Amino acid sequence: MSAELDQHRDEALTRIGACGDAESLRAVEREYLDKGGVVAKLLAEIPSLEPKDRPVRGAEANQLKAAILAALQARGEELDREALEAERSGAGFDPTLPAAATERGSLHPITQVKREVEDLFLSMGYTILDGPEVELGFYNFDALNIPADHPAREEHDTFWCDEQGGLVLRTHTSPVQIRAMEGLEPPFRIAAPGRVFRNEAVDSTHDHTFHQVEGLAVGEGLSVGHLTGTLKAFLRQVLGEQLEIRLRPGYFPFVEPGFEVDIQCPFCSGSGCRICKQSGWIEYCGCGMVHPNVLRAGGIDTDRYTGFAFGMGLDRLVMMRYGVDDIRHFMSADLRFLEQF
Repeated sequence: MSAELDQHRDEALTRIGACGDAESLRAVEREYLDKGGVVAKLLAEIPSLEPKDRPVRGAEANQLKAAILAALQARGEELDREALEAERSGAGFDPTLPAAATERGSLHPITQVKREVEDLFLSMGYTILDGPEVELGFYNFDALNIPADHPAREEHDTFWCDEQGGLVLRTHTSPVQIRAMEGLEPPFRIAAPGRVFRNEAVDSTHDHTFHQVEGLAVGEGLSVGHLTGTLKAFLRQVLGEQLEIRLRPGYFPFVEPGFEVDIQCPFCSGSGCRICKQSGWIEYCGCGMVHPNVLRAGGIDTDRYTGFAFGMGLDRLVMMRYGVDDIRHFMSADLRFLEQF
C-alpha cells in the first residue's frame, strides 16, 4: 500500500479507536466510506492514472475500505460490550427514581359498547351466541325467507365467495337465528353481536365492514307487546331512561308483521335538530314477529310457538352515544380518534 493510503488507514484506525459512542463511529464512517468520502475520492482518481497504475490503486483503495470496515465493526462490538457491562454493574442506578410510565392501550369503542350490550342482554335472560362470518347462502338467505328468486335478494350488495353462490361474507347477523333454532329447544332468547359485510359505496354513514346485534326470542304466546317492551328496556338502558320509541310498519322478508323502530332524537330530546332533520325522531332499527317460514326453516313448531326478532347496528349506536360523525373513523386505526375512548 502506498504511503498516502497508509497514512489514511493509520488516521482512520486512530480515530476509530478513540470513538466513545455509536454516533462518533458513524461520523468516521461517513467521512471515509460514504459518497464523497476519502475512499470514494481515491476511486474517482483512478481514471486519471496511467493504465498500469489503475489496478494497483483500485486494489489499495479496496484494502483501505476493508480495513476501515473491520475496525468500525470491532469498535462497535467493543462499545456494545462496555455498555452491557456498565448496565449490569448498576453504576449510576438510582433505585429511588420512579419507574418509566407504562403505556397502556384501551378497548375500541365498538368493543366497549358491544360488551355493554352483551351484559344488558344477559341481565334480561338472553344467551349470547356467535356465528361464522363466512356463511352458507342457505343460512344467510334461503332459511330467512329470501329464496334465490326473491326480490329482496336485490337489497343485499353481497360479497360472494364462490361462483355458485354457496358461500358469502354474511350480510347480517340474522343467520345466527336459524342456527339457534336448529340447536336450541324453545323457549329461548338469544342475542348475536358480530361483524358483517356489504359491498356498499363507502361514505360517512356507510362502510363495507360494520357491526350488528341480532335479537331473537321464541316461545309460546309471544306478541308485539313483548317485542316493544324488550326494545324499550334495552334502548333506555343504553341511550337514557327518558327515551321514547315508536314502531312504524316496515318490510323485512323474515318477519311478519315487520316494523321500523324510531327513537326520540337524543341530541334534541325530540324538539328537532339537524341530526334528526327537524323531525324529532331517528330511524334506528328493524324488527317484527318472526315469519312462520323462518320458524319452520329452523325446525320450530309454528302451531305452538311464535317469536320476535330485531336487528340493529352497533356502529350507529356508538355514533349516537358519542356524537361520532363519520363511520369510517372506526376502521381507520387513527390513534387521535381511538385515544378519546
